[in-house]
Amino acid sequence: MNPCVFIIISLLLTTTGSQLVAAGGNDRKKCLDKERDALLLFKAPLQDPDGRLSSWTAEDDDCCKWRGVVCSNQTGHVTGLDLNGYWLEGEISHSLLNLTYLNHLDLSINFFSGTIPTFIGSLIRLTYLSLSSNSFHGTIPSFIGSLIRLTYLSLSSNSFHGTIPSFIGSLTRLRYLNLGLNDFNGTIPRSIGSLTELSYLDLSYNSLYGTIPPEFGNLTNLQELHLDYVGRCRVEKVEWLSHLSQLEVLVMDGVSLSKANHWVDVISSLPKLSWLSLQGCELSQVMYPYSSSFLNSSSSSIVKLYLNDNNLTSSMYRWLFPLTTNNLLSLVLSGNMLDGIPKYLGNLCSLEYLEISNNSAAVKFPDFLNNLSGCTSLSLQELSAQGSQFTGPLSDVIQKFASLEWLYLSDNHLNGSISEKLWELPRLEILNLSFNNLTLPSTYHLSGLSYVKDVDLSSCKLLGPRFPKLIQTLKNHTHLDLSNTGISDTIPLEFWETWPSQLEYLNLSSNNISGKVPDLSSNFAKYSEIDLSSNSFFGPIRNVSSTLSSLNLSRNKFSGGISFICQIVDRFLSFLDLSHNSLTGQLPDCLWHFNQLKVLNLGHNNLFGSLPPSIGSLIQLKVLYLYKNNFSGELPLSLKDCTSLISLNLGANKFSGNVSVWIGENLTGLYVLILRSNNFFGTIPLQLCQLPNLQVLDLSMNNLHGIIPSCLSNLTSMLHQGGFSQDVQFQTIVNNSSYGWGIYVDHAMIEWQGDEREFLNTLKLLKSIDLSSNNLTGQIPNEITNLSDLIALNFSMNTLSGEIPQHIGEMKKLLTLDLSRNNLSGRIPSGMSQMSLLNYLDLSYNHFSGRIPSSTQLQSFPRSRYNGNKGLCGPPLTKKCPGDEESEVPPLIGKGEGDGEDTDDDELWGWFVIGVGMGFATGFWIACGALLLNRRGRHAFFQFYDSFKDWVYVKVVVFISSMQKARHT
Repeated sequence: MNPCVFIIISLLLTTTGSQLVAAGGNDRKKCLDKERDALLLFKAPLQDPDGRLSSWTAEDDDCCKWRGVVCSNQTGHVTGLDLNGYWLEGEISHSLLNLTYLNHLDLSINFFSGTIPTFIGSLIRLTYLSLSSNSFHGTIPSFIGSLIRLTYLSLSSNSFHGTIPSFIGSLTRLRYLNLGLNDFNGTIPRSIGSLTELSYLDLSYNSLYGTIPPEFGNLTNLQELHLDYVGRCRVEKVEWLSHLSQLEVLVMDGVSLSKANHWVDVISSLPKLSWLSLQGCELSQVMYPYSSSFLNSSSSSIVKLYLNDNNLTSSMYRWLFPLTTNNLLSLVLSGNMLDGIPKYLGNLCSLEYLEISNNSAAVKFPDFLNNLSGCTSLSLQELSAQGSQFTGPLSDVIQKFASLEWLYLSDNHLNGSISEKLWELPRLEILNLSFNNLTLPSTYHLSGLSYVKDVDLSSCKLLGPRFPKLIQTLKNHTHLDLSNTGISDTIPLEFWETWPSQLEYLNLSSNNISGKVPDLSSNFAKYSEIDLSSNSFFGPIRNVSSTLSSLNLSRNKFSGGISFICQIVDRFLSFLDLSHNSLTGQLPDCLWHFNQLKVLNLGHNNLFGSLPPSIGSLIQLKVLYLYKNNFSGELPLSLKDCTSLISLNLGANKFSGNVSVWIGENLTGLYVLILRSNNFFGTIPLQLCQLPNLQVLDLSMNNLHGIIPSCLSNLTSMLHQGGFSQDVQFQTIVNNSSYGWGIYVDHAMIEWQGDEREFLNTLKLLKSIDLSSNNLTGQIPNEITNLSDLIALNFSMNTLSGEIPQHIGEMKKLLTLDLSRNNLSGRIPSGMSQMSLLNYLDLSYNHFSGRIPSSTQLQSFPRSRYNGNKGLCGPPLTKKCPGDEESEVPPLIGKGEGDGEDTDDDELWGWFVIGVGMGFATGFWIACGALLLNRRGRHAFFQFYDSFKDWVYVKVVVFISSMQKARHT
């Protein structure tokens, strides 16, 4: 039969069949009872938090209508199960074996764990299997190799380890294979080269090593190859790539190409390649990246090209030229050592995205713009060049880039004024010039209003100290950051009045802006953020937006109450900082709406009263900072529901009652617990020993009594090296829809070596216990010396008795140790002489006795740190120990605290030292001059020296002793 006639008849038959099926659509088969029961058994052990399987019920006898189930219209058999992204958790039931016609199984993006169930190998009809993004681990089981009908296999984003099994190569029907984001090690099996039907291969993000097999050149149907960050892999010879004529996407980030000579020639020979990413491939080490004949070719089809992090210099532009045709839309050259760009990049008439950030060579920005100002200036939409070495002004050349929408130039060395032409770019929406030395001239005369919506000029000089008038004309902005720009002015009232209603982000922090803040309840979009911290704003805060996601008014001069927070009712507030002001009144009982709040900081104000019961609604709260207010009463029981807390600072208030046992039982994530300077009484609850992350425990200046619990040695974070690693993150909203994260730097006021000090970035490294100024009794528990990573220990001003634990010298990380003003007795342990890091020690006003152990460290502290211990003797004290000789020469150390030497004695000693020094210098040069010229004299001199040195030593000792006696006389 003629082939054309055969095709026509086939089409007619197919059409007729389709019409018959459509006409008789009501004859679709229902699912079989056996298979419906199998699906119900599959559902039974699973947790389904989102109710995705709610339609799977015994009352509905047609499982083909259930969500995620696919059936054959002709037979009613279940042929597909697609549960992608259902967030199911539990075990995969063997009941799936009863789905004997199943050919499509997608269980990806769930929480299944353990090893892959062996029965899956019995589903021999499977052509599609996806188990990605779960928590499976172990090695890939061998039964996978029996699924010879598979055309699609994805096991990515799990925790598989071991080597990739060679039997993978027997799945010759595979068209899609994804084993990325696991922990595979060993070499890449050459057998993958047998999968000649593959169109997609992904082995990225593993721990493999060795050479990329040249057998990959057999995968002639491959369209996408993802080998990014596969491990420590390399390409020895790149010729195998030239066989992949269908390749469209090639990602080899992190694979070494240092030996891949002529790799550019091979890449240019791939006719369909549109996406090439070679980030961090050691391209600068390739000796011969191209051949001379290659430079005559320019037929590249590449649309997106990523060559960042290769230490490339500008010599690379010779071979880059043929790869950058007018097909190119995106070019990334960041993380190199480029000293500018060639003019031919300015002639790429389709280029929309250029990233040249983090380059280490200094470049004049006006020259950079000039070289880029060909037809590229008409197409370029996004220029990202932050963190480089650009210098010079932002000149008028910028006006040529009429299509520019995003401009990122932060963290450079730009200086001078910002061109007025920048604000006239018709499409510019996002502008980031932060961390430069740029200024805004006051002479701007904009004919039209800029379209810029997102302006970040933080840490620039601006014009200062005046508030820039230009900002008042930007009526389309939704994001404004003028933090740390040297403004010292009162904001004009019209600034607040001309805001658009869609303002999403306002940051004026770290300036010296003064004045009252008007109504903040309008002119803000949903989920907006306001940061006015570290200024001089004053007066009460009356109204705020009900939809705020972040509010920071800290370190100002605001006064009045804080009832305005009750206006924030949309449950999106994640950050609230009102600290370091003069706010008064009580904390209102309206916290029910704050169940997304991560940080609540009301410290350093004049707030009073008890904490409201609604504080227990803060179930997401990480940091509660109320330090230095006048809060009083007992801690509300509802606070135990704030189980996400990692930092609880209630210090310097008037709280009373017992230290609650539920702190140790419920708030198990705490790494900071500060209750200092309150009115707590009772004993230290043993439950505090159950806080495994606790690094800062401060119960000082209360009315606690009883003994120090020996179980404090169970605070395991004080046993091991390293600090608390969990960041305090709070959610932010970007562009009214997308989500981001802000980072809160936790801080605290800590009593440190006799002074109160604020720990900021270093708080997470601090490991400290302070129980000072209480009424604690009993002995210091020996177990406390097990806290080998402790940095500061303060038990001072109690009534502790007994001796210092003998093994305290094993606490070699201690910088601060204060045991003063107790009833401790006995000898100072000799092991303390080995505490070489100790730089603050106070043992004063106890009943210690005996010699202070000899060490460089213990003798370096002022005498006052040992005062009030009548039985102590030895340096640095003047009291000698029994057996010390009266004529012993004292160590030549500086005066300690409390020394009473007369200035006349000091002057006498000073003149003696000067005289000895001058005499030595004169004698030295006279003697040396003679000895250099007289050989016999040299021999006579050294004989005389041997007999003279003892006489000199005796005379010096006698002289010093006579001075000492004269001083005491």
